[in-house]
Amino acid sequence: MMGFGGMGWGWGGMLFGGIFMILFWVFVVAAVVWLVTAATRRTYEPPAAGPHRSSASAILDERLARGEIDLEEYKSRKAALESGAR
Repeated sequence: MMGFGGMGWGWGGMLFGGIFMILFWVFVVAAVVWLVTAATRRTYEPPAAGPHRSSASAILDERLARGEIDLEEYKSRKAALESGAR
C-alpha cells in the first residue's frame, strides 16, 4: 500500500510541505518590507557645489533684495560678517 491515498509522500511530504510553506511566507513578508523600505528611503544629496556661504550672509542678501535694509546698512553688516565681528 502506498499510504495517504496512493500519493506515496507520507510524513516526509507533510514535513517538507510545512517547511516550504513557512519559507514561502517569510519570503513574502521580507519582500514587502524591502519594497516599503526602498520606496520610502530618502537618498543622500550632497550640498550643491560652489562657494560656501554662511546662513547669515544669505539672510543679509535676502533682506537687501526684499528692501528691508538699504545698501549702506548692507555694506556695513557684510563687512562686519566678513571680519568676524558681531
